[in-house]
Amino acid sequence: MAQAKKPAAPAATNAPRIVNAEFSAAAKAQAELPPPLQIEIAFAGRSNVGKSSLLNKLMNRKNLARTSSTPGCTRQINFFSVRTAHGIHLNLVDLPGYGYAKRSKEERKLWAELIDGYLLERPTLRAVAILVDVRRGLEEDDLGLLEMLDPASGNRPQFKTLIVATKLDKLRAGERAAALAKIKAPGASVFGVSTELPETVTALWTTLERQTGLNKPEDINPPA
Repeated sequence: MAQAKKPAAPAATNAPRIVNAEFSAAAKAQAELPPPLQIEIAFAGRSNVGKSSLLNKLMNRKNLARTSSTPGCTRQINFFSVRTAHGIHLNLVDLPGYGYAKRSKEERKLWAELIDGYLLERPTLRAVAILVDVRRGLEEDDLGLLEMLDPASGNRPQFKTLIVATKLDKLRAGERAAALAKIKAPGASVFGVSTELPETVTALWTTLERQTGLNKPEDINPPA
C-alpha cells in the first residue's frame, strides 16, 4: 500500500518576497531618469524618517540603500532593480527626503521639481508609499504631497497611495492602534511598520503586492 505523501510545510510568515536586488540608476534631474521599462513603486517622505532602512529590509540587503545619521543625505532619485519570488522584475524607487531646512532654498526647489515631475509623469509608476514617523503623524510637507496625489485633484490618479507610519516599535504595543488611527488622508490607506518588527515589513510588502497586482504574476508577465 502506497504511503500518503505528507503535505508541504507552509511558507514561513516572514519569508522574503524579494529574492534579488541591485542598484540600477540615479537621477539628479528629469533628463537623467532611466527609461520607464518596468513597474515602479516609489518611496517618499521627510528626511530621517527611516526610508533607506525600510528599503534595505524590503530588499533583504544590509546597506544597498544608503543610510545616514545626517538628514537629507539622499539628493537624487535612486532606482533599485529587484526580482520577486514570483519572478517579477520591477524597480523600487528611493525619492530624496523633503523638508530638510539646512538645504538651500534653490536646492529644495530643484528637488521639488524633480520629485513632482517624476510622480506626475512616470507612466510605469504603480504605487507611492509616503513614510511618516508614527509619533509625529502627517506634517505640512506630507499633506502637500498627499494633496497633489489625491485622485480627486485630477493630477495623477493612476496609482495607489499608501501612508507608511514608521518606527512603530518606539511606541508601546497598547499605543500603536490609537497613533495609527490619527493618521488619515483621502484616498490613502495607512500601514504601521518598523524595521525592528520583521512581520510588519513582510505584511507591508504583501499589501504593496496586492495593491499593485504583483501578487498576480500572470497579469504582469502574460504567457507568450
